[in-house]
Amino acid sequence: MRKKRHEEHEEHVDESWLIPYADMLTLLLALFIVLFAASTVDAKKYEAITRSFEEVLNGGTGVLESEPSVMQPEDGSFVGLSEEEQDNNSEEESENLDGNDAEEEKEEEDLEEDLNNLQELKERIDQYISKQSLDSYLKTDLTEEGLLITIKEAALFNSGKANLTSDAKGLASEISSFLVTDPARNITVTGHTDNNPIKTSQYPSNWHLSSDRALNFMTELLKNSKLDPKLFSFTGYGEYRPVASNDSEKGRTKNRRVEVLILPYDVEN
Repeated sequence: MRKKRHEEHEEHVDESWLIPYADMLTLLLALFIVLFAASTVDAKKYEAITRSFEEVLNGGTGVLESEPSVMQPEDGSFVGLSEEEQDNNSEEESENLDGNDAEEEKEEEDLEEDLNNLQELKERIDQYISKQSLDSYLKTDLTEEGLLITIKEAALFNSGKANLTSDAKGLASEISSFLVTDPARNITVTGHTDNNPIKTSQYPSNWHLSSDRALNFMTELLKNSKLDPKLFSFTGYGEYRPVASNDSEKGRTKNRRVEVLILPYDVEN
């Protein structure tokens, strides 16, 4: 009986596996702590974490030292990069900024030069208008869209018609000479009417009348062989883009017009 009890006493579970298991849990815990701390890392915290992790591994080369970190701490320096590499990065960033500034400055200079050229062209056209006493029929405006030449209906067409008068053809020839530039510019021609309805066999609506007027005037401009037809376009807006109230005859007269827009170069690209 004594021998049997002795044998039962010696039978027990081997728990030696708990030791490496506990070590593994410790390492995992240390790893999670490192990952959490790395999300808000700065240089001093990073060095302290490295030393602590090495102590957990009982010395030697730390895991965190095997590959340098390139995380950027709060002080702006790059952990894991040498001073020379940091200087190179700073120089590259500075060169990129300088390049962008130079490009923007060049664009501003080109735009200013272009506006100056359009202003000079406006002054030339204004001199022609004044010399020919056409102030009542023509005017120019330098807008954000470009140089706008406005021609009233009375200088171009008979009421309700889209065919240019003989005087209008001469005027179109003069205006075409101002449109010859180097390099050539894009030109848009638009027709406008007042809100008085029109309904004839030829023009069922103001849309048709304004479109035909713009087309006929553009066609007359392009008789100048120095102009490139590929750079021209036309459209009719009917009564829907008035510049004055249609409640008075004076306002309706202003609304019946053809506009020639000379575009800046930056709009064309």
